[in-house]
Amino acid sequence: MARRSYPPAKVYGLLEPGPVALLTTAGKAGPNVMTMSWLTMMEFEPPLIGCVVSGRNFSFEALRKTKQGVIAIPTVELADQVVAVGNCSGCEVDKFAEFDLTPLPAEQVAAPLVKECYANLECRVADGRLVNQYNFFILDVLKAWVGTAWKDPRTLHHRGKGRFFVAGETVKLKPKAK
Repeated sequence: MARRSYPPAKVYGLLEPGPVALLTTAGKAGPNVMTMSWLTMMEFEPPLIGCVVSGRNFSFEALRKTKQGVIAIPTVELADQVVAVGNCSGCEVDKFAEFDLTPLPAEQVAAPLVKECYANLECRVADGRLVNQYNFFILDVLKAWVGTAWKDPRTLHHRGKGRFFVAGETVKLKPKAK
């Protein structure tokens, strides 16, 4: 099989760790929502999620100061809104109003849930030691919500440079016998 050299700066498109998500925060300026794709499970119980939020994002300071947010997981039906949310700043636009997203009150954090999303995870920052150097937050999931309208949700996965793939067929394999 032939191989070619691949630029290291594009490796992120090969290792995309999870679905594109929306991160909501509630800072001094009110609620905001941003698109993010750099998140990964770090532990199962308690559920810990690692995520990168650029220091250039409007949501960065709100997450750092309040130490809480919501990770909302959209389906492919929201693809245009997800991309539009990611292409503007919350310091200039009320993204909930502009992109027809409905904020709902969360139970354990001030940041809102997103009604149109398949799942919403209420989180608090469990560890911020890597924020200053890498913009890497470790979040503890306090409460999780999953919509009942979706049987097999099709989530978006970022490949880089405006390219996405959609999670498709579910394959069930037999677990190893114990």
